[in-house]
Amino acid sequence: MGKTMCAVLFSVGIVATGASAAHALQAGGVEFGDLETGSVVGQPFKELEVDASFFAIEIGTMKTWYPPTTIIDFKARPGAPVLLKVTNNATAEHGFQLTAAVNQSAPTVLDTKLVLKPGETKYIGVPTSDLFYAAGNVLTYRCHLHPGHVGGKLLMLK
Repeated sequence: MGKTMCAVLFSVGIVATGASAAHALQAGGVEFGDLETGSVVGQPFKELEVDASFFAIEIGTMKTWYPPTTIIDFKARPGAPVLLKVTNNATAEHGFQLTAAVNQSAPTVLDTKLVLKPGETKYIGVPTSDLFYAAGNVLTYRCHLHPGHVGGKLLMLK
């Protein structure tokens, strides 16, 4: 009886710990907004430095997110949340999907989507803990509304 009760309590403890760890991976969450009113994990966007900027552009008949490759070196930056600036410089509405789903398949994988009207700018705030635990070293970005458009890669040096 004592061994059985101990095993049950141990199993419940393992399940509870696993559930809270999975929840912790999503504790900060990805936040969208504008520079003046947006915030991530309690820090206003306007107080953070922009780590990377992305632009939807049209080159002839090609529609793409620029730049094709972006690098953020976490060894040389403080542990503040990551702030990404996303601007649609194209003439039509475009989506911006930032995801690690190509590299990972966990339920906590980073996968965020937003839609921008022509000329619109939005900011994406991501806690570094979510990037480190819910994403690999490479994230991809693309227009999820138009699969034929060219996307890019965000390389994180950890």
